[in-house]
Amino acid sequence: MHTNPPLFFCYLIFISFFCTGISAQNPIQGWPELVKKAEIVSSLDGTPQPSLTYAPNQKTNIPLLVALHTWSGDYKQKESAKFAQWCIENGWAFIHPNYRGPNKNPQSAGSEFVISDIKDAVNYMIETSAIDTNRIYLIGGSGGGYNALQVVAKMPDIWAGVSAWVPITDLKAWYYDNRKSGRHYADDIISATGGIPGSGVSIDQQYYERSPIHFLADSLHVPVDIAAGIYDGHQGSVPIRHSLLAFNKLAQPEDRLTTSEISFFVDSAKVPLHLHTVIYDSTYPNNKTPLFRRVSENVRITIFDGAHDTLYETGLTWLKRQEKGKKPTF
Repeated sequence: MHTNPPLFFCYLIFISFFCTGISAQNPIQGWPELVKKAEIVSSLDGTPQPSLTYAPNQKTNIPLLVALHTWSGDYKQKESAKFAQWCIENGWAFIHPNYRGPNKNPQSAGSEFVISDIKDAVNYMIETSAIDTNRIYLIGGSGGGYNALQVVAKMPDIWAGVSAWVPITDLKAWYYDNRKSGRHYADDIISATGGIPGSGVSIDQQYYERSPIHFLADSLHVPVDIAAGIYDGHQGSVPIRHSLLAFNKLAQPEDRLTTSEISFFVDSAKVPLHLHTVIYDSTYPNNKTPLFRRVSENVRITIFDGAHDTLYETGLTWLKRQEKGKKPTF
């Protein structure tokens, strides 16, 4: 015999439905209200991959910023909300892809899935908004800087400029950096690659393929700005050797730093005396002033007074000056 459900049960259903509807309308916690979640179907494995997006109500010529989360973050990482707010204020479109989440699973950490997901994110924005394809930019810090360099090395043709802050560039070297310092990132690397360096040919190939240092070259035509705090590795998790060696790979031979110069930077957390110069750059905060800088065609390295820091406004201000097909503005 059919009976009506108790009144209390109906009330619970109503409350559950009502709350679900309200939740769907709320902004992502810690993010500007105009930022929305999007599910993008992966072109590599057909799975839905989440991103946070924003696009201004404009019909033409919208610059696009692709911002990448840090090593242990994901697409909801609150620190990246600064990128979105800047885009809202400057009339840019924005996407913050998940690209397989924290860098501790086989599909993350510079893998083919990372490259594919970021390309899918760009294509999604081009398909859904009036993106200026001559002004598509990439930025990230730490693990985001690492994946930014991996992406530009393996997929260079999209970008008008790439800003990489305190990046990891050699996964094998960073494994040993973290074993020495006792940081948990060494275990993350094992989870991503399948083992420790030297444990097998296939494992070593994983370390190689996931390290942008092996794919960056001075023939890269994309403007790349690399920056690191001089105390990183002493007061942070990524020794500045990673940034300096990445610069060397992108720089012309005559502009590269010597092995002894790099060792001095890393070991002493100081600029070698013969490389001291006065640098004025108003885009850097007063407490994060540049201590060393060198430009070589399409790449610039800046070592500043800081540690494992990403200077959001500084990176975005530099990107804003770049346009695809034109000479970099350093």
